[in-house]
Amino acid sequence: MLQSLVIPALGTLQHELHTSQSTATWVLTAYLLSSSIFAPIMGRIGDMIGKERVLVTALVFMATGSLLGALAPSIGVMIAARVIQGISGGVLPLGFGIIRDEFPKTNVAGAVGALNALGTGAAGLGLVLAGPIQDLLGYRWLFWLPMILAIIAAGLVMLFVPESPVRSPGRISVLPAIFLGGWLLAFLVALSEAPKLGWSSGKILGLVATAVVLAVGWVASEKRAATPLIDMNMMRRRAVWTNNLVALLAGVAMFGMAFLPQFVQTPKHAGYGFGASVSASGLMLVPWNVASFAVGMSSGRLARKVSGKLRVIVGCVIGSAAMAFLAFEHEHQWQIYATTAVMGAGLGMINAAVAALIVAGVPPAQTGAASGMNANIRTIGGSFGTAMMATIVSSRLRSDGLPEEAGYTAGFAMLAAALGLAALAGLLIPVLKRPASTADESIAIGASTPVL
Repeated sequence: MLQSLVIPALGTLQHELHTSQSTATWVLTAYLLSSSIFAPIMGRIGDMIGKERVLVTALVFMATGSLLGALAPSIGVMIAARVIQGISGGVLPLGFGIIRDEFPKTNVAGAVGALNALGTGAAGLGLVLAGPIQDLLGYRWLFWLPMILAIIAAGLVMLFVPESPVRSPGRISVLPAIFLGGWLLAFLVALSEAPKLGWSSGKILGLVATAVVLAVGWVASEKRAATPLIDMNMMRRRAVWTNNLVALLAGVAMFGMAFLPQFVQTPKHAGYGFGASVSASGLMLVPWNVASFAVGMSSGRLARKVSGKLRVIVGCVIGSAAMAFLAFEHEHQWQIYATTAVMGAGLGMINAAVAALIVAGVPPAQTGAASGMNANIRTIGGSFGTAMMATIVSSRLRSDGLPEEAGYTAGFAMLAAALGLAALAGLLIPVLKRPASTADESIAIGASTPVL
């Protein structure tokens, strides 16, 4: 819900905090970036000192960031609040680790799916609830309510979640964490500043070069670390890196769709958009979650007849076609509803198949780490998607400050291209010699709903 609650309200935050559209987008991007960095760090700390106590700590950061966001007087403070909230992104790898430690091996895949179901279901619910919360209580309650829920959740964890007996001695590899955060930040800042400064400017070229150097340093430092944040040996498995590449590109499209509510909220006098309220724009995304759930319900049966690789490719093609349609056909509301339904079905198919293939492609002991990293890579893709959409949309502004329609057309076309590349990446996924049907059936429903 922390990911999705702010999406329909980005336009309101832009107005209330007196900022630009591209800067307001950092309210979403900052959370995704922070979550991408801290998810592996919190997971590693949990392995060292105990997952239950670190899970409580993550929820405390969630509550603290929510409190700061509710009181934020400016966009700078709001972005800082979202960075603090993002530290709670560690709940996913911590949850996977607790499941791996506490559950019988035969139930791990199903429990991972249940955790995915709760997380992704809440993300979809956030899109629908954002409008009514803002209309009835004001946009600051988009932060007060998560604070209250985080405090309650922390108490429930202390009462009901046992401390995992498994410990992995070691230390936090600080250098890989610095490199990871550095290259992600440099690249995302370059994306956001390029429309104003131009890609040929010295500052942008310097940021891109810095990102490349830091990314190389990150990979090298992870390989040399005694206790790496991300196991590069596991990442080199073909069944892992191919599915992670698909997740990265699907994440670009998934979170790039965060601009759809802003598109439909655009006043009609701009020549496009529908002047929709925050609540109405959230409702236009309901078909997304309905279609995802329907696909998830049938994924277990479909897995017995169709390989996970084929389902990934088909899902990417379906999603790409939906985005290409939206790029050029968006004059009527029925086109928005139809597009979100088809897009939801495509991404639902991708997420279900990728999650199952990851579980089936690694040893049981690496299930939590591999699944958590796949979700983290999808979040990194989301960071890129939102930054790229902000760059494309805000590069073409009207005299009244509203984006030109051509900016949205180019942005949606970019998302279609990302899913087209994901389909090509899906061709590289290996066909597993051992059947993946058990994993597919147990986690397909849980992984089906898109994280948007």
